[in-house]
Amino acid sequence: MSDISAAPSSEIVTAAMLAIGDELLSGRTKDKNIGHLADVLTLAGIDLKEVRIVADEEDAIVEGLNALRGRYAYVFTSGGIGPTHDDITADAVSKAFGLPCLHDDKAMALMGEMYARRGLEFTEARQRMARMPKGAEHIDNPVSTAPGFRVENVYVMAGVPQVFQAMLENVVKTLPGGARVLSRAIACPYGEGEIGTALAAVQKAHPDTSIGSYPRYDGAKGFHTELVVRARSEEVLEAAAAAVEEMIAGVTGGKTVLEA
Repeated sequence: MSDISAAPSSEIVTAAMLAIGDELLSGRTKDKNIGHLADVLTLAGIDLKEVRIVADEEDAIVEGLNALRGRYAYVFTSGGIGPTHDDITADAVSKAFGLPCLHDDKAMALMGEMYARRGLEFTEARQRMARMPKGAEHIDNPVSTAPGFRVENVYVMAGVPQVFQAMLENVVKTLPGGARVLSRAIACPYGEGEIGTALAAVQKAHPDTSIGSYPRYDGAKGFHTELVVRARSEEVLEAAAAAVEEMIAGVTGGKTVLEA
């Protein structure tokens, strides 16, 4: 992954994702893009706050997109920009912004040249992948040429994981990020039911942090918990982590700390 060139700020920057496709909702396709996007945005200092999955239905895409794009700094979509009749994302995004959906001249030229090199016909179906809202900015696709596109704060990318990841690589380098999130994982040998009340008190005492609780089970150890403390300040993180360790010591008489 390339280095993120845009310098991070001290502000909190938020994002959402709209994953599009009947195949995601039917279970036929297991999504791999949500987790990848979350990983990349976390490294960029951008908080992924919401993910919606919608069917290949124009009204559902328009409704979801309009709800998200006014709420978050960035919206990323995946899926529905291929060559088949059910690839309607370009039409839906155009409708959401009140723009005509056109065959983009630059995209037509790029794809026409690519298919000519491969000795393949640039069919009407393949030309569908050159359609986008009028005035949209290209997102380069080094894998299969057909570009994604950006309109204002909305980044429209392919659903195929390899292509989505390549497009995102090009996008994230251009985004001003926010303050990076620091984290520390602390292993607790007790289940959530035994530490829940005490942990809630620690969280209340450290409101500038987020403390996640992730239960685990194995046959030998039984129930245990991984606690992850997150903060944007090293000092705040250390104080909360120390409080969590103290809480565990009070329950178990010992502690185990893992760096994240």
